[in-house]
Amino acid sequence: MKSAALKFRLSAAVLIASTIGAGMMLAAAPARAGTVSTEPEESNVKTLAAPKPSWVFVQRGFVIPGTAIYDTATGKYLAQIETATLGDLAIDPAGKHYYAAETDWSRRLHGTRQDFISVYDSATLKLEGDIDIPGRILVGGREHNFIVSDDGKTAYVYNFSPISSVNIVDLTKRKFVRSFELPGCADLILNPGIGLAALCSDGSLASINLTGAKEEISRTEPFFSATADPIFDNVQYDKAKGEVVMLSYTGLIYTAKLGAKPTVSAPFSIQEAAGVRKGETKPLDVNWYPGGGQQYALHRATGHLFVLMHAGEYWSHKDGGTEIWDVDLAAHKVVKRMTVGGHPSVINVTQEASPKLVVVSDGDGNEPASGAPGAVQIIDPATGKVEHSIKNVGSGLLQVMD
Repeated sequence: MKSAALKFRLSAAVLIASTIGAGMMLAAAPARAGTVSTEPEESNVKTLAAPKPSWVFVQRGFVIPGTAIYDTATGKYLAQIETATLGDLAIDPAGKHYYAAETDWSRRLHGTRQDFISVYDSATLKLEGDIDIPGRILVGGREHNFIVSDDGKTAYVYNFSPISSVNIVDLTKRKFVRSFELPGCADLILNPGIGLAALCSDGSLASINLTGAKEEISRTEPFFSATADPIFDNVQYDKAKGEVVMLSYTGLIYTAKLGAKPTVSAPFSIQEAAGVRKGETKPLDVNWYPGGGQQYALHRATGHLFVLMHAGEYWSHKDGGTEIWDVDLAAHKVVKRMTVGGHPSVINVTQEASPKLVVVSDGDGNEPASGAPGAVQIIDPATGKVEHSIKNVGSGLLQVMD
């Protein structure tokens, strides 16, 4: 006991002496003169270039608001547009503005509903103002709910209050103009020289003439069944040709020539174009089918359609792809089948002479980084090689400059 007490007293003495010594050393150290900057701080805003054909705009999805901008040439993040969760983005054809159609509530999740278009400067991403819209616009990260005319002067916003209708907004004067009813139709498509076109629930394609004081709506004969074999809603519009490319759940590809009286071509089977038997609607029949949330993308200059495909049964149209099929529309032929990881459910293609495919993975998280949910892969369609893989980007719609 005496030995232990002695050791404790000696240890305490050493500790006290060390502390006193350290304090003396600190006290003896010469004071250093501090330097205080008298120059005021300056803040600045980095500006973006005008949107480029190599850029891709990735909507973050349900959980994270905003639309991220990446350059597919480098795989680098450039900026983020502060769009609302499930808002719809439209890009000014002149590249001067980004527009977001949004719905908000005065008390976050309740209160007074507010529908509007937010206008952002494309160089600074600064909010320039809002354009209020009456009614009840339909948002949700869809490709054809909110579109801008080719001259950039007019916006068209799909509305549902209490039936489907369309809001017309003057983007030059930044004011709501009027709305008109569009019963039983959706998926707004620009119709050059006429106004709009839209897909309808009776299986027809509507032509909406907006050149007069009042809209005039006519429809084609039904060419598909919305109950037996629906058409995916992200139809592809080629403004140079005035054509729309459409894809059905079973894999039928239709082409429509727009105008005052649109004409729809006879469809061909994507499976037969690849040397596979045609897709059918009967249950328990496993075949190759298109699927996902944004299932196909058109490279307009070459007329090639890139489609996410998976092996499954009919009504598996929400499943992500295991392959990307490259379809030559003029030849009615699948010229290439590329294996893709991560079960992507979203695809788009840049409109460059040497395009890049962009897909968003929908994997289960047990795959490599490129296949994790929300990962973006940038692919060279000429080789099928993944050139860039970016984690945690988003899960929503992909948009490119037309």
